[in-house]
Amino acid sequence: MMRTRPLKVALLGCGVVGSEVARIMTTDAADLAARIGAPVELAGIAVRRAGRARPGVPEHLITTDAEALVNRGDIDVVIEVVGGIEPSKHLILSAFKQGASVVSANKALLARDGSELHRAAADAGVDLYYEAAVAGAIPLIRPLRESLAGDRVNRVLGIVNGTTNFILDKMDSTGAGYSEALEEATALGYAEADPTADVEGFDAAAKAAILAGIAFHTKVTAADVYREGLTEVTAADIASAKQMGCVVKLLAICERSADGESVTARVHPAMIPLSHPLASVREAYNAVFVEAEAAGRLMFYGPGAGGAPTASAVLGDLVAVCRNKVAGSTGPGDSVYTQLPAKPMDEVVTRYHVSLDVDDRAGVLAQVASTFAEHGVSIDTVRQQGRDGDASLVVVTHRATDAALSATVDKLRALDSVRGVASIMRVEGE
Repeated sequence: MMRTRPLKVALLGCGVVGSEVARIMTTDAADLAARIGAPVELAGIAVRRAGRARPGVPEHLITTDAEALVNRGDIDVVIEVVGGIEPSKHLILSAFKQGASVVSANKALLARDGSELHRAAADAGVDLYYEAAVAGAIPLIRPLRESLAGDRVNRVLGIVNGTTNFILDKMDSTGAGYSEALEEATALGYAEADPTADVEGFDAAAKAAILAGIAFHTKVTAADVYREGLTEVTAADIASAKQMGCVVKLLAICERSADGESVTARVHPAMIPLSHPLASVREAYNAVFVEAEAAGRLMFYGPGAGGAPTASAVLGDLVAVCRNKVAGSTGPGDSVYTQLPAKPMDEVVTRYHVSLDVDDRAGVLAQVASTFAEHGVSIDTVRQQGRDGDASLVVVTHRATDAALSATVDKLRALDSVRGVASIMRVEGE
């Protein structure tokens, strides 16, 4: 039997995602009610500025007083799609105090203060769901929290930012430079007017922190994630990758150490072989590999951003928390029982592609190889090209620590025969 009293929902934010959430809640109200077992009523929509045209959004629900909306006393669920740290954090904590569950898409806040928010939700006996915070419409948070709850996840590897994947894909497929590819991404609406959060890796790092925390049952914040953006990736790097049968992607990589005593989370550009499934992820799409002991390798693929895809994830969470409200229960909360420390990047082991500008004369290769050996970095392959006294030397290493590679490069820069280090890039996905 369906409950007759509606569950009241407050929506904070009515931009690209929020307006789509409001539209679907209005047009698909009967379907949502049937799936939940109770009617769902959009009780109010808080915005920063009223008076804007919002097609499909009921104007009478618009308010600029988010504080009053959250604290009405009759709100069952708050959907937060405002973003940023404040006032979002304050409003979410206020919602918990009022007994309301929260659905959020706020990756930055969750990556910084997720543990605090989870504790507040648990203390209030309500839910905190955030599928939309990572990879848009792709179901990823719930499979990690629920479907794989009985398994041991060892690695999460993926492309979690559509803007950067679009830029790198265009550089690879058209030969464009970084600035040209960014300009096209901006014109098509994939990049913001200020693309810093995307191209410098902040967005992906926040998502990596969330994924690592859930996958490894430990506290990981954005501050624990090593981060490099793609602004230094050049057309020459893309060309070098092609010569190796690779493609360059901005990857989020979360790993449990072999001894199970620590975790790492990092975001950086990397070369991956064309044979790897992530190499074929094009345009603004996202894809994530999850490697678990019993389940093996699982791949999640789809649109990672945009109004409709993100709204789909928000509404999936809304249905889940509303079902819990009807049943008088809550879903899974924070699971941080392992308390594993985050290992610094210096200790992370991976492969490297190092491009050097050197003198084209006898003995240079021996000097370079000796420097790598001196620091315990084993060379896998070397490619040399030279003309008129100048040469380029491309070295691909076997697996080594970041600290060992950094020491090697410092010593290489001091060699008279080395004119400069053109680029350094990690190699993943072997």
